[in-house]
Amino acid sequence: MRYSILFILTLAISITSCRKDFDTVPSSGKLEFSKTTVYLDTVFTNIGSSTYMLKVYNRSNDDITIPSIALGKGSASKYRLMVDGMTGTNGKIFPNVELLAHDSLYVFIETTADIADANPADLLYTDEILFDGGSLQQKVNLVTLIQDAVFLFPDRTPDGNGGFIYESLQIGTDPANKIYGFVLDDTELHFTNAKPYVIYGYAAVDVGKTLIIDPGARVHFHDQSGIIVAGSIQVNGAVSTANTLDNEVIFEGDRLEPAFAETPGQWGTILLASGSTNNSFNHLTIKNSSVGLFIQNNDATTVQIKNTQIYNSSNVGILARTARINGENIVINNAGQYALACTLGGTYDFTHCTFADYWQGSSRQTPTVLLDNTFYDGTNTYVADLVQANFNNCIIFGPNNIELGLNRNNTEDFNHNIKNCLIKFNDTNNQFSGNPLYISVFAPSNNNLMSNNTTPYDPMFKNTATNNLRIGFTSHAKGAGNPAYIIAQDADGVTRTTPPDLGAYEHASN
Repeated sequence: MRYSILFILTLAISITSCRKDFDTVPSSGKLEFSKTTVYLDTVFTNIGSSTYMLKVYNRSNDDITIPSIALGKGSASKYRLMVDGMTGTNGKIFPNVELLAHDSLYVFIETTADIADANPADLLYTDEILFDGGSLQQKVNLVTLIQDAVFLFPDRTPDGNGGFIYESLQIGTDPANKIYGFVLDDTELHFTNAKPYVIYGYAAVDVGKTLIIDPGARVHFHDQSGIIVAGSIQVNGAVSTANTLDNEVIFEGDRLEPAFAETPGQWGTILLASGSTNNSFNHLTIKNSSVGLFIQNNDATTVQIKNTQIYNSSNVGILARTARINGENIVINNAGQYALACTLGGTYDFTHCTFADYWQGSSRQTPTVLLDNTFYDGTNTYVADLVQANFNNCIIFGPNNIELGLNRNNTEDFNHNIKNCLIKFNDTNNQFSGNPLYISVFAPSNNNLMSNNTTPYDPMFKNTATNNLRIGFTSHAKGAGNPAYIIAQDADGVTRTTPPDLGAYEHASN
């Protein structure tokens, strides 16, 4: 549950709002407002909204008293107000509010409403803020869309001391290593598109169990929440009609306000734990996590990731450690460290993928894609074979000079095969000159396009700031692919032509 910040603001505002006594006249009904309607955006049923602000102006030359500021539904209203640091009667009614000439006051607004409170026809919950009464009455409308949801969260039991003990998940073998979370029971292992899901804490899929997610499902994660898969997960999204995303499965945070639509790091990760099996993702969008997909040493089965977009990860888009991944039509952008990090070896096949990293936070010093057969945990360095890392008809790009990082410990294998890809690699200081790992990548036989100052190949992405990594007619990725690796349809379900374009999208003519 979100805690109201109205009362946190009360002290600070009341301190700055102290006034000496002054003579006033009654309001003449000529107040002005910063808005005539305050839209509180969408909220989930019984979950508190963010705080919204209304500013009220007295443009007259008189110090006035507003006889009453009140909610139209009175004490029954699901809205709460705070007026210039005052909480009034339960945040609903405020008598005799004084306002100096040519001054203004702030009204802060919140709501917590149930779906049953909304209008059944449009699911809107509405009320009014009434200023004064009778012929001088003025009003500002309040509108909130209430969305019903399935809430999943850890159980709690009384601790006998007035508090609670919350359900938790043990991580690893250390009994003290626990996180706030719960195991999904059999009735919770099928996510449909009937209602969105809101998850608090980490929801675990137990060994031998499978979480199935239908096309069009929407899953929202609270802060420090996610999914841990010890068994299996199957995300069964499908191609959507036009731009509706009706069949796309979307994982994102539970803050529904537009200001949070593209904010990184709002929730944790989807973790495929060591030993998980038969995992698949198709037509899935993951937004605003810390790590989009964290794939640990899975079993002999290969994780299938197709037509999947991962945006705004505060750390890494896909983080793999000794994993097995087959990726087709993957699109990743805007990650704090790496779009893709394949570490501690593993087995990887990526075809027609677009890996870009136009991180808009602090300066990024790491490459878009990292291949590494080591892992350092802060104390020890571990090594494992990079059995294979195949990239075909892909784009690896970003604003930095070097967007492909290769790091090998020579005690273990490092097998990489990168062909027919467009790669940003501008080695201005010749720091990689003579490095055999990179020499093999840019051997003429591999037909890679190395974008540097001499050959500034540009994929011409539509709009990296809005995560639109589709390419245009003039892109250097157009027609540069090898038909031997073609995936019949692109990430949007568009049929590819021959020779195919590089990356996850077929080019558009406009």
